[in-house]
Amino acid sequence: MKNFLKGLTACSFVLMILYSVSIGMAGYFTPDSYKVTAGSSLQWGSDAITAVAENGANMTAGFCSTPNKSYKAKLMLYHVIPIKTVNVDVVKETLLVPCGTPFGIKLFTNGVVIVGVADIKTAEGTVNPASIAGLKVGDVVTAINGKKVNTNAELIETVAKSGGKSLTFTIRRDNDSFAVNVQPVKSEIDAGYKAGIWVRDGTAGIGTLTFYNPVTKCFAGLGHGVCDTDTNELMPLLHGDIVPVTISGITKGEKGNPGELRGYFTTDNAIGTLEANVNAGVYGKLRIAPKGEAMEVAMKQEVKTGPVKILSTVDGGRPQYYNAEIEKIDYRENLYSKNMVLHITDEKLLNTTGGIVQGMSGSPIIQNNKIVGAVTHVFVNDPTRGYGIFVENMLEVSQKVSASDQLKVS
Repeated sequence: MKNFLKGLTACSFVLMILYSVSIGMAGYFTPDSYKVTAGSSLQWGSDAITAVAENGANMTAGFCSTPNKSYKAKLMLYHVIPIKTVNVDVVKETLLVPCGTPFGIKLFTNGVVIVGVADIKTAEGTVNPASIAGLKVGDVVTAINGKKVNTNAELIETVAKSGGKSLTFTIRRDNDSFAVNVQPVKSEIDAGYKAGIWVRDGTAGIGTLTFYNPVTKCFAGLGHGVCDTDTNELMPLLHGDIVPVTISGITKGEKGNPGELRGYFTTDNAIGTLEANVNAGVYGKLRIAPKGEAMEVAMKQEVKTGPVKILSTVDGGRPQYYNAEIEKIDYRENLYSKNMVLHITDEKLLNTTGGIVQGMSGSPIIQNNKIVGAVTHVFVNDPTRGYGIFVENMLEVSQKVSASDQLKVS
């Protein structure tokens, strides 16, 4: 009998540990905050996870009926096991036009980005003024001697005219801004004064528009930010334009070698302006509304593994739907862009591109007649698979851009 009780106690202890681990994992992999459209419910994971308001009202029964309200709620596993307390924001239903059309990006930086440092050969020997001053790749030069700098030419001219006198560079590094003294040296090669840095003041490329908001006239694209090819850091946006693009060819993706859409700017006439370049994509205003039927936006908890369609333009000049499948969803709060793993299953697209290729970033993902996300990255060793971002995350940025623009106008 004693052995039986000991065994029972040990079994209960193991079950308690498993219970604690399960709840801990559920808490880790579930977000701390949610958005729900007015009148809808908060339940997901095949209804395994539901929410109950702190006052006891069942939030799966349309408790969230008033927009612009916020609630505290308890997430429940199988309706009975509490997971954690979360924030719930009730929002108005938003209708967006899915695009899937290619566009060209012309981005000019706010300051100039240091993409390399270099030794300068002088009469006295080899010197690296940038390293001596503590400059690093990825730093952004915003001013010299108090005068704003936004182009390579402005920086080069100022250094060339220094006569070797020390210059005060204003530097932005991460979220900090500080000043350093840089002593240009005279190059033995061309007798010009150099600071020992390589800089970049802009970039251009092509991507895919994700959606257009007919109310705010704002667009979202790419699903990831435009980064410098040398530093892999976000390009600090000063201003930029988007222009129409014609796809002229495809480099098919294969294992170890991502493919790409090849294209050219159809015209230099801008069809919109860039307002933001952030980790969740590029955002701005379109001057001409794209054609297409508006669709509802799916909140992240509505997105499910299983069949989807992506809308993209790879040939024929018009966006087309292609079959794909969401294989995995990651709801963790700190993952803002790599929220789902997408697998291309469409034979036509696989034969044409090999899967996901560069230039398709931003292609909207549709599930149950709702926009759920956008394609963002391709797996280098498997071009049939890649990452996607929740459209909820992109919509949040778009709304901030729109609000900021309205403040400027007023």
